[in-house]
Formats: sequence, C-alpha cells, structure tokens
Amino acid sequence: MERYDPSQVHKAVAETAQAVGVPTAEAGVLAESLVDADLQGTSTHGVSRTAVYVRRIQKGLIDPRAELRIERQSPSVLVIDAANGLGQVQASRTLELLLPRARQTGCASATVRNSQHFGALSYYCNKAAAQGMILMAMTNCEPSMSPEGASEAYFGTNPLAVSFPTGKGYPVKIDLSTSVVARGNVISAQRRGVSIPLGWGLDAEGNPTTDPEKALMGTVLAMAGHKGYALALMVEVFSGILSGAAFGAAVGSMHRNMDRSQDVGHFFCLMDIAAFMEPVEFIARLDRAIDEIKACRKRPGVQEILIPGERSHRVRLENLRKGVPLDGETVRELEALCTEFGITVDIAAPACR
Repeated sequence: MERYDPSQVHKAVAETAQAVGVPTAEAGVLAESLVDADLQGTSTHGVSRTAVYVRRIQKGLIDPRAELRIERQSPSVLVIDAANGLGQVQASRTLELLLPRARQTGCASATVRNSQHFGALSYYCNKAAAQGMILMAMTNCEPSMSPEGASEAYFGTNPLAVSFPTGKGYPVKIDLSTSVVARGNVISAQRRGVSIPLGWGLDAEGNPTTDPEKALMGTVLAMAGHKGYALALMVEVFSGILSGAAFGAAVGSMHRNMDRSQDVGHFFCLMDIAAFMEPVEFIARLDRAIDEIKACRKRPGVQEILIPGERSHRVRLENLRKGVPLDGETVRELEALCTEFGITVDIAAPACR
C-alpha cells in the first residue's frame, strides 16, 4: 500500500462529509475516528468506510444532523436514542455525557439504540484512558457470525473493548471481535481478490471455505468455539436487548440493506479510577505488572513479549512519521468522492510520493 499525508486524508474525509450535510465539528469527529483506525493499523474500520457512510447519508438512511435524545436518566445511567445519527458522532457525545457522571458517582453506564456502525471501539476507550478513566465498550452489528453449531449468521462480530491508562506512553488496549476474525478482513480479502485462511468462515451451506465471497454469503466463525459464541451473546444482550435496539438478524446491514436503517445498539460503562484508588497508584501498579509480563521467560524464537495496545501504538507512531497506508481502491474511492463534490485536496504527502 502507498502512504499518504494523514492531515490531508483527514481533510478529504471531513470535507466529503460536510458536502453531504454533516456539520463541520461532527465531520471532524468522523474523519478523526476513521484516520485514527488506519494510523493504528485497523484499516478495516478506517477511511475505506467513508464511501458507504456518504451513500447512506445521501439515501436518507443516516441523519447527518441528528440530535442525541436522552430517554431515561439517573445520576449513573443514561438511556440514549441516537436518532439515526452518525455512530461516531453519537458515541462521542455519549462519552462526553458520561464523563461528569462517572466523576460524580464513580461509575456511569449508557445504552444507545437507533445508531450505526461506529468504527473501532478503541477510539472511545483510548479517549477515556487519556482522562484517567476506564471505558468498557461493546456493540452489536450486522449479522455475519453463526451461533456455535449453526450454519447461518445471527450475531454480528460483536466486538468488546477496554483501555487502561499507563505510564508507558500508551494505554493497555484490549479491542477484539468475538469472531475468529473481523468481517472487515473478509471484505478486504474479497476486494483484493485473495483467499482467506481455512477456519475463518463457512459458505451458505455450512461448509468450510477459503473463498471470501462465499464466506460473506455464509458466516464467519466465533473465536474459541462455544466461548466466543457465549461472549457474542453477552454483547448482544448488553448492546441490543438492554438498549432497545435491533438484535440478531434484525440489525440492518451497512452494505447490503441500502433501503433501511441499521438500528445498531451500543453499551458503555465508564469507571473513574479515582473512585477506586489514587490514579498514580493504579498506574504504578499496572506499570509494574507490564514490566513483570515483559520479563517473563520467552518461548523459543520469541524476541519480545508485547502488551495489548503496544504494537498498535508503535504502528501509529511509524505511520505518523511515514504517512498513513491506504490501499489503492480506498484512495480511488476517496478521490472520486472529492471529484464528485468539487473538493480539492492533495492527500499524497511529498515525502511519501
């Protein structure tokens, strides 16, 4: 993949969003979340998603100016209707509403319904960690994964995430789908015309396949068999059932259902470290644990034991220096959108040409 200037890519995405009616500040949130995903190496949730958001806005399936609606609240609980707004924008607003509540009560939670795909969960968890908080986040999503023993998709890849602040220059970041692999990786393989590893998915008849197109017509598999299935169900209960959002097969597809809303549900639980112990003590204890983990006796051939979040931090620093890597199709789509809306942005950094 070629490398591009992150600031110019951000500008191209933000101005494209503004061209279809997203207010300036909200367009910045969307662009930041997408570029941040690519910077950290999570390209499946990055700039490649821009075009589908734009088309769904144009079709009236996403309201670019939706207001957040609080349906029920208490000092430590929010029940939110995202009003079919951009997922990244409404999730960011939800986090902003939770922060003072968690400071006051020690722990505050929110359910969100009537939302969309909202990118990488770690985007929100890392923001909370930067403020000395711990955010546990999860979301349901369009059906793509079967329950253990089934051959048809019912759950989404149903990710869950949490980040912890450290004194190491990066947060401990745990962000994982409950499937063997994120569906975006199967989509990426299809776009590139390459096979997927055996064990990622099943075709529509329930047979193992290495053909990404057949896997997209069938189902991806849960990680660790029945354990991943159980976690997927947990995420579905918190995000879909408890929130009042769609759940299971009723969740709309971002790509296939271009005639109806998604009604995705999210769940956030925000904890203030200061309510449990002094933040400096927490960070010192976690840093000690990190040092102990990295000092463990290594397996043969292993050069370094990495902490969750450490690799993506290093990738981010490298991509900020060298330019953000984007595949050719993503660049062509972004350039086509810029041409369509009369946006003049040169995304290629001189050092990366």
